[in-house]
Amino acid sequence: MTINLFDDAAWASLRPLTFTRPVADLRVGILTIAEKWQKRLNATAGFLTQNYLSEKYPPIHGAVGLIINGSVCPTDHLTGAVSKLKPGQCLKKDDLIIACLGDIETFTNTPESLDIIAYEANFNQIVFPEDLFKFNDAELKLDFELITKGRVSATLSSTNTFIGNQFFAEEGASAECSSFNSLNGPIYLGRNAQVWEGCHIRGSFALCHDSQVKMGSKIYGETTIGPFSKVGGEISNAVIWGYSSKGHDGYLGNAVLGQWCNIGADSNNSNLKNNYAEVRLWDYKKESFRKTGLQFCGLVMADHAKCGINSMFNTGTVAGVSANIFGPGFPRNFIPDFAWGGAHGFEVYTLNKMFETAVKVYERRNLIFDEVERKILTQVFEDTKTYRHF
Repeated sequence: MTINLFDDAAWASLRPLTFTRPVADLRVGILTIAEKWQKRLNATAGFLTQNYLSEKYPPIHGAVGLIINGSVCPTDHLTGAVSKLKPGQCLKKDDLIIACLGDIETFTNTPESLDIIAYEANFNQIVFPEDLFKFNDAELKLDFELITKGRVSATLSSTNTFIGNQFFAEEGASAECSSFNSLNGPIYLGRNAQVWEGCHIRGSFALCHDSQVKMGSKIYGETTIGPFSKVGGEISNAVIWGYSSKGHDGYLGNAVLGQWCNIGADSNNSNLKNNYAEVRLWDYKKESFRKTGLQFCGLVMADHAKCGINSMFNTGTVAGVSANIFGPGFPRNFIPDFAWGGAHGFEVYTLNKMFETAVKVYERRNLIFDEVERKILTQVFEDTKTYRHF
């Protein structure tokens, strides 16, 4: 069985996080949405996404396969309903297409020819950036069950303190002199993950493979640290996609970070307004600020964005792709893609300068910043010019 995960209108409302990826490549819980479907259906996934992303995220072509909405997170019940689809059928909840069984051409050109099967049960759908941390606790618990069911955790050092029994460590994970409280949610340590001495961690929490929590960190529940990342300080209800660092003291809460982000030492984000009012976030689709319905909402930082030491972010700040923020004071709540500066003002972070940095960042991970990445970021640079009024 092959599956292709398609972008619907959520791709636009999830920008800037989706400027550099399909919706299904977003991480929520332990896994990305694509990984959830692949694991549940025992299938390989392709993507039906924006043209400029398709070289990195290609579709899988075949006569008949499942075509699944990339913004929909699977449950056991939903997976069962999708698995029962017959060729030419389409599973929908109200006006939302969940999945179809057929060929890409029919789905793309004549979707009205498909037979509709109604679906009534609930599931999580990722439509806005804040949905990632809002649904992270629920998705983390589902992923924990999916990944660990029937398996036995690796044994960690006796120097640690364990409270509760919802704990799982993959082979190669290590921790010393730290406390793990899983009474309120599971704690998952991926392959070769490291928790250094003196850390206090509460579930639900996931530390994905080859990532590190530095000494003395305090991590609260509903938090995911993706692969090849390094974190420290205080973190609460945050999702870090992976290949990113917040390695020092400072607070990150009710937040989402993409890939290749770096948070400078002693940087903090506010997640609650002084008047306790509802938080608004910049919405690329509306080209204005949108009410989130949330009282707690911190920082959304897209791929390749970075901030210098002692950076301060207002409640509900969106930092676009490759934004580079530094200097004293609070920058504005929307920091455009490829912006260079801070509260004192911004200028354009040119592609050549950004590419020079990216090459060095990739080299530190023994990776190559290739032409595919350059073309994606060039397209994002061109598509976001309208937001850079400086």
